[in-house]
Amino acid sequence: MLELRPNSECCDKDLPPNSTEAWIYSSERTRCANCVETRLFDLCPNCGGGFEPRPIRPRLDHRSGYRLKNYPASNRRITQEISSEQRGAIASPLKQLPLNKR
Repeated sequence: MLELRPNSECCDKDLPPNSTEAWIYSSERTRCANCVETRLFDLCPNCGGGFEPRPIRPRLDHRSGYRLKNYPASNRRITQEISSEQRGAIASPLKQLPLNKR
């Protein structure tokens, strides 16, 4: 089950489980939409991959108990500040390439 982290790991902005501003990438790191767009330029600072909107786990039980009450969001806050030099080192060779060619 996806761990719904409570904050943007870049700027520490609160991202509740129903936030439409939460984005993730393949290693499930969580970032807010603003950081993805303005600081990371849709490039994962670790692997160079892209981001996707984080799914919202529903409050109501629509089927077999897969709801927020049974699988609660995490309360463990994680931050991972990336310097502009580190972001640039990854972004420079990759930002012109489409996601499926990175």
